[in-house]
Amino acid sequence: MHKIFIYSLLLIIGITVSQTAHLAPYQSYLHFFTLTLLAYIMIEVGIEFDLNKKNLKGYGKDYLIAMTAATFPWIFCSAYFFLCFDLTLQQSALIGRFAAPTSTGLLFAMLMAAGLAGTWVFKKVRILAIFDDLDTVLFIVPLQLIYIGLQSQIIFILLITILLLIVAYRYLHRVSLPTNKLCVFIYALLLTGLVELLKAVDVLDLEILLPAFVLGCILKAPHKKIERPIAIKFDNSLKFIYMFLVGCSLAKISFGHISWMALSFHVLILTILANLGKLFPMFCYKKEVSLRERTALSVAMWPRGEVGAGILMISTQYQLPPIVLELAGLSLTLNLALSGAFIYLVIWLMKKPFKRT
Repeated sequence: MHKIFIYSLLLIIGITVSQTAHLAPYQSYLHFFTLTLLAYIMIEVGIEFDLNKKNLKGYGKDYLIAMTAATFPWIFCSAYFFLCFDLTLQQSALIGRFAAPTSTGLLFAMLMAAGLAGTWVFKKVRILAIFDDLDTVLFIVPLQLIYIGLQSQIIFILLITILLLIVAYRYLHRVSLPTNKLCVFIYALLLTGLVELLKAVDVLDLEILLPAFVLGCILKAPHKKIERPIAIKFDNSLKFIYMFLVGCSLAKISFGHISWMALSFHVLILTILANLGKLFPMFCYKKEVSLRERTALSVAMWPRGEVGAGILMISTQYQLPPIVLELAGLSLTLNLALSGAFIYLVIWLMKKPFKRT
């Protein structure tokens, strides 16, 4: 559970640094390294992604549920931003997406540590959380379309997106390259360099999320590979640095007439709305498991983390008002801080006797 505390603390420290230090001369370097670490995380998500091509119909229901569980928090938070702040509908839709993705790496590690790896909840949340992240990644392009408008560049991006998805499906876990943590970081560094170069020469303005995810999908996934302690420390260090850099990515904020009490209120409401939206799975799978297990599944979807922070970081590139970025960042931090409590609630629900409802 200490990892959650460190994630939250580093995000807060990063936000504090962004507001107190003069980072403008280093912003391009910070931006590139933050994107590299985001690519590293998304490659890992892709490596974790598994699909039984012989039973694609079996995934239909799970994907729809995961998509809905990602959509409701997005709609709730976007509506709140639109109603409470001077934002356009497009701006609200973009910043509200931070609430959609579940933290897969954090979630899986915590549930396994709690001894729930063999339960229905763990097996189901593993599928839903990855589909949840996939849905978030895929939605980046339509959000760009809404925000920028139908331009030739966006049409080209849509075609590239379709091509990348075909590649991910056709060559799912078929490319035999090393997948140790250092190699994954090198892949992320090279991929980020390529994507940023294409942006710089105005060839293709594609966000790093999807290419990195697809790269992870085509890499052959290791089976029951035990990571060495040094690899685990390296992986943790990169993610700790990433959370700090996401905080540093925020622009300086002028709070204006907003008091700390009002700020806290907005953060609390956003966090509640984001988690209310994740309760949708509780109303599904009624023929399979009890209400308690369905509730545990929904609560297990509450922890947020790296991908949500990535959406927040990408949002900083679209000239959104700094105050809404700050609120989204603080809401994400609060959710991170509460992740341990969420998992304890899942454990409590799982250990109670089940009654079908």
